[in-house]
Amino acid sequence: MTEPILVRVYDIVGSPLCVSTEDGQRLHDKIAPLLNAGTPVTLSFERIETMISAFLNAAVGQLYGELPEDYVDQSLSVIDMASDDSQVFEHVVANAKAYFKDPARFERAWTEEFGDEADDEE
Repeated sequence: MTEPILVRVYDIVGSPLCVSTEDGQRLHDKIAPLLNAGTPVTLSFERIETMISAFLNAAVGQLYGELPEDYVDQSLSVIDMASDDSQVFEHVVANAKAYFKDPARFERAWTEEFGDEADDEE
């Protein structure tokens, strides 16, 4: 297996705050092509002080809809992450895996809970 490429999250985000989906999307757009090319990626969260799930959903969660789950699990690793952020990361990954296994089920549950928002706009 090829040596992983180290991606420093701080260098992509430019801040110790990982709180926007836009920043998460930028990180995703950096790592997705590497993973698609068969190159493993290690994300370093050194210097990151605050991180929220919306950032991780954009950065990592959507990978589970684009690539096989096992491949993402084997090819993407993280280092230098605070323990509370590790819990958020694990939660985001678990939710992404569940969602992409059966997106229709989640859509039905959302509609049952909140209704069809498109009907509300008419």
